Amino acid sequence: MQQVLVGIAMGLGGTVAMDLWALLLHLVLGYPKPAWRNPGRWVVRVLQGKVFHDDIAATPPVANESAIGWSFHYAVGVAYGVIFVLLAGPGWLEEPRFLPLWLFALVTIAAGWFLLQPGMGLGWALSKTPTPWKGRALGLLAHTVFGLGMWAVALVAT
Repeated sequence: MQQVLVGIAMGLGGTVAMDLWALLLHLVLGYPKPAWRNPGRWVVRVLQGKVFHDDIAATPPVANESAIGWSFHYAVGVAYGVIFVLLAGPGWLEEPRFLPLWLFALVTIAAGWFLLQPGMGLGWALSKTPTPWKGRALGLLAHTVFGLGMWAVALVAT
């Protein structure tokens, strides 16, 4: 049970780190703030049985879609934290090393690239966006920050 609690804390810490990173990019470089409205709309549509859309923004809005999107974002982060801790085992918690956690954090981007983004009409790994490689690079950087946040929590928790 302790392992799962640490995984929950790691997932929360990693997600908060990712969100703080996005806020920093907004404040310093003027990047748009994270908007979880469309992913929230997508989650509701998935629960209604439709996974892939040409353009999720063109579908009718749903109640509380922004709150649903933010909740989904944090739930996924927590799930990743728990999954990593269970895969890594108690030995990793005794001596948390960054490399395996970083590799795991990078692999987690696959869910966005190959499910969420095409599901919302953005194409595989943002291929239908104006600057897919920029988005991919920023995504990998954000997932690196996610891994760093999880690692920081693991170091404090052990």
